[in-house]
Amino acid sequence: MSLMNTFRATVAILSFASLPALADTLPAPTGKVLLTISGDLNNQTAEAPDGSVTLDLEILKSLGTKVFTTSTIWVEGDVEFTGVSLSDVLDYAGATGATIGAIASNDYKVEIPTDGLEADAPIVAYLMNGSEMSARGKGPLWIVYPYDDDAKYRTEVIYSRSIWQMDRIESVN
Repeated sequence: MSLMNTFRATVAILSFASLPALADTLPAPTGKVLLTISGDLNNQTAEAPDGSVTLDLEILKSLGTKVFTTSTIWVEGDVEFTGVSLSDVLDYAGATGATIGAIASNDYKVEIPTDGLEADAPIVAYLMNGSEMSARGKGPLWIVYPYDDDAKYRTEVIYSRSIWQMDRIESVN
C-alpha cells in the first residue's frame, strides 16, 4: 500500500471513529402515548422526526415490572404501586444525561440526577392498587419511591422528586 493510500485509510478510520454512535430505532407505540423522552438520547422511536422516544402502557410493561406497597404523604393508607424502574426507562431510551427533567402535564418540572437512581427505586408507576391512574388520581404516570423501606426515601428532596401526572422526560447533561 502506498503512503498516500495509507494516509487516506487512516483519515477515513479516524473520521468514522469521531462520528456519534448511531441511534437504535425503537418500535413505535401502538397504544396511547403516555411518556415522551427527549434530549440526550442514543435511541429514538420509529417515525419520531424529533429524535424522541415515545412509550405506551404496553412498552412500559415490557421493560419489567416492579411492585411495592408503601404509604405516601399524598394518599391515605398503604398503597400498592406497580410500574417500571426509572433507570430501566432511561436505559430503554438510551438517555445519557447526568440529569433528567421530569415534567407533568401542567408543565410542573422536577430535576433528578441520574447517578442516584437505583435498580428498584424510583419507579414510574402506572398502576395504583391494581388500577390505572386517571389525571385526577395522579396519573397516568407517577414517580414513586418505596418510602416506608428506608429513611433515605422520606426526605424533602425525595418527596419533591415524586412527580405525578408525568408525561415527559428530558435528558440533559
